[in-house]
Amino acid sequence: MQKYEIALNKIEESNEIVILSHKSPDGDSIGSSIALYNFLLAKNRSVTVVTPDPAPDFLSWMHGFDQIINFEQKPDLSMEKISKADLIFCLDFNDPSRIGGLQEGLEANSSAYRINIDHHRDPKDFCDLQLVDITASSTAELIFELIEGMRQASHLNKEIAEGIYTGILTDTGSFRFASTSERTHWITSKLIGLGIEPDKIYRQVYDSYSSERLKLLGYSLYKALKLYHEEQIAIIALDAEELSTFKFKRGDTEGLVNYPLSIQKVQASILLTEKDGLIKMSFRSKGEIAVNLFAKKYFNGGGHLNAAGGASDKSMKETLNILEAHIAELLA
Repeated sequence: MQKYEIALNKIEESNEIVILSHKSPDGDSIGSSIALYNFLLAKNRSVTVVTPDPAPDFLSWMHGFDQIINFEQKPDLSMEKISKADLIFCLDFNDPSRIGGLQEGLEANSSAYRINIDHHRDPKDFCDLQLVDITASSTAELIFELIEGMRQASHLNKEIAEGIYTGILTDTGSFRFASTSERTHWITSKLIGLGIEPDKIYRQVYDSYSSERLKLLGYSLYKALKLYHEEQIAIIALDAEELSTFKFKRGDTEGLVNYPLSIQKVQASILLTEKDGLIKMSFRSKGEIAVNLFAKKYFNGGGHLNAAGGASDKSMKETLNILEAHIAELLA
């Protein structure tokens, strides 16, 4: 309770608040950012959301999305907002390196009070107040806990609820991952009570594909999907040329890594995508297969037991060679 009191005092004392989230923003980082943004507006605070790179278009329906400042497009304005902030929220990342070019601005503003809200393992000690719970389904769930813990539930409204629900929906794989708890469903019931429409949000998030994105999905599953170790491990590798063929836009591969898990024998799924000479990697698994430890060991990554990320600065071929040489460890 003391942590929530500190957070509330800092919010009420602040003049300029900035919300930061990680590179390649997803449903949870944007959902939690939008929810917190709308809550702070309800508290009559001056607040700005800044992302390292563009947020995916399938989230553009959210209230406040059009106010997000993207560092890639507006670097000077992004740094100006961070430099003037007296309170900075760091959402959905456990290491400042996850925010790319914004890290310089975060570290330069040593006078701002920093609050980290996250559910990833092994958080670095880079904030004044850590509101971290690795058992939570999502950072969005922790935004609800923050508002409730500060005894500010009277400020909850539909716009805040939609952000929280979107974060929970996407980070739980539509409530099917093991991180989905009784508490998660209780919070969801409260959000429905605030007027959200789960069917409408699902359609806006998952039924808004372009024809090219659907073709990319088909290609990925028919041509790019490879199975290893008696079909227990699935790998989808998409290089820059393949992505370009389908007019790839940020967010087009959202959720793609989960599809192979529907194959009966598959225990772990790995997605590789190439952009600007970097291989981005997403890992998903079933049961007790610790993809976070594997990602950390070989690809400078990390995350949760069943959901993690990593990256490689080697070529796609070299990265696949490393992956294929070691993936049997996931089944050990």
